[in-house]
Amino acid sequence: MSTPPHALVTGISSGIGAAITTRLLTESWRVTGLSRRPPEQPNPALTWIGIDLADDQALDAVLADIGPLDAIVHAAGFMRTAPLGALDPADGVAMWHLHVAVATRLVDRLIGRLADGGRIVLIGSRTMQGAAGRSQYAATKAALVGLTRSWALELASRGITVNLVAPGATETPMLRDPGRAGTPPRLPPLGRYVQPEEVAGLTTFLLGPDAGALTGQTLTVCGGASL
Repeated sequence: MSTPPHALVTGISSGIGAAITTRLLTESWRVTGLSRRPPEQPNPALTWIGIDLADDQALDAVLADIGPLDAIVHAAGFMRTAPLGALDPADGVAMWHLHVAVATRLVDRLIGRLADGGRIVLIGSRTMQGAAGRSQYAATKAALVGLTRSWALELASRGITVNLVAPGATETPMLRDPGRAGTPPRLPPLGRYVQPEEVAGLTTFLLGPDAGALTGQTLTVCGGASL
């Protein structure tokens, strides 16, 4: 009997990270999940590690004990919004750290334990293209394009693919976060918000055998908002 593939997923307690974890477990993956709060549903194939990803020292200690991997998925994120003239530097630093620095730390520390032919998926945002009142958030998500393409080139010789999934407004707790109250989401042309399960389905495809020739790409899931 073959060993189930093993994925490390961040932000598994809610939203997109939780949906990705549920989908992977359904498809017989083994998941190590990192988040501050525990997942809602325990599963024998899920190992949860409680951690604040803002704590670099704690993250390094956790990553040192992670075994061989077949996939890394960085889904943890948050949004703070403000117009020019009212930007909070601390918000910008915190978003940059979680979205960009943590992604970099994860891959840099774990790349030696990621199998040849493995997969890396970063969860970005359609907002990376620019949005009024969201400049700090947009900048952190835009940076993921550079990471994705650079890592895809660097890791191609090992058969490792690196891709970026960029959802538009998605029906998650972040949609109703008071920290983004100044820039409420707009309903996309399809007349509904993206569902986290749809982002999870695309992410799972990128981790599977049919996506083996797809790397360095940004896939936008936005319900037509980009049209």
